[in-house]
Amino acid sequence: MTKVFELENVYKTYRNEGVDFPALKDVSLSIEEGEIFGIIGMSGAGKSTLVRTLNRLEEVSEGTVKYYGQDLKALKAGKLREVRHSISMIFQGFNLLGQRTVLENVEQPLRITRVPRKERRAKAREMLKVVGLEDKEDSYPARLSGGQKQRVAIARALAGDPKVLLCDEATSALDPKITGEILDLLKKINDDRKITIVIITHEMSVIEKICDRVAIIDEGRLAEIGEVKEVFRNPKSEAARKLVFPANPFDVSEPDGKVVRIVFDGTSANVPFIANLVEKTGRKVNILSANTKSVGGIGYGQMVVELPREKEEQDIIIDFFRSGGLTVTEV
Repeated sequence: MTKVFELENVYKTYRNEGVDFPALKDVSLSIEEGEIFGIIGMSGAGKSTLVRTLNRLEEVSEGTVKYYGQDLKALKAGKLREVRHSISMIFQGFNLLGQRTVLENVEQPLRITRVPRKERRAKAREMLKVVGLEDKEDSYPARLSGGQKQRVAIARALAGDPKVLLCDEATSALDPKITGEILDLLKKINDDRKITIVIITHEMSVIEKICDRVAIIDEGRLAEIGEVKEVFRNPKSEAARKLVFPANPFDVSEPDGKVVRIVFDGTSANVPFIANLVEKTGRKVNILSANTKSVGGIGYGQMVVELPREKEEQDIIIDFFRSGGLTVTEV
């Protein structure tokens, strides 16, 4: 696979009133052409700083950021502008020009690069059709819903035929239904146009819905990276476990009781494994919480259960689940 971005030992330190604040600490990762790559972390983790190093809106303090093999830090101003034209961004706040129509907003990047009026107008209309807003070209942003504004922002980002689309918390201001629609649109754009998409978010549900791989950032460091389905199934870092594990609203019934998380995927989601446990072993568990979701188009589920106090009973139950292909981890 062709590597679009390669980050090697990247550090970013801000200085404020004489005090150094490290935002990124020794981050190394690569992003491959055509994938949807997620970067997730809690507020202040450094994920937005990280994405802004990908087009050199932020200068790294140490380390290297390469774009298709080119060291961004070594690029002269003209070459850097050329690179930035191939990397579009969309933001949480849409950043539309209120005094311009929808069509004029989509035309804006083409106007900056001096594309002739007739050509840029045709391109803008084509992009509005891609996002399903061809009937809104004469409307102004104030008359649009949040989801429509984000579709206009996506159309504008696509107008210059970029190779990469950076999405910095692009769905955070939207309700869950509209978020789903925008994510479906981004997935379709990725499938149809083969654009590499990098999504910055603090919501695991966004990552699970459309991303191929994910990097988890925790206090400026890369805590974990891998395929989304593998991180969901078996998170290795504490930061990943906090993002992946469901909230458990119940206390265990025994002071020394053991609680485990069971993960099942599309191959086992329809198997009544709790009923089978009782039927085949005679053992029972206490279900504390459960949910199901789609991760990369495959149905996944997870269940948090309390096991009996006796270790022998616990081992029998865990062995039964694992023998059925389920992932079991202690919470």
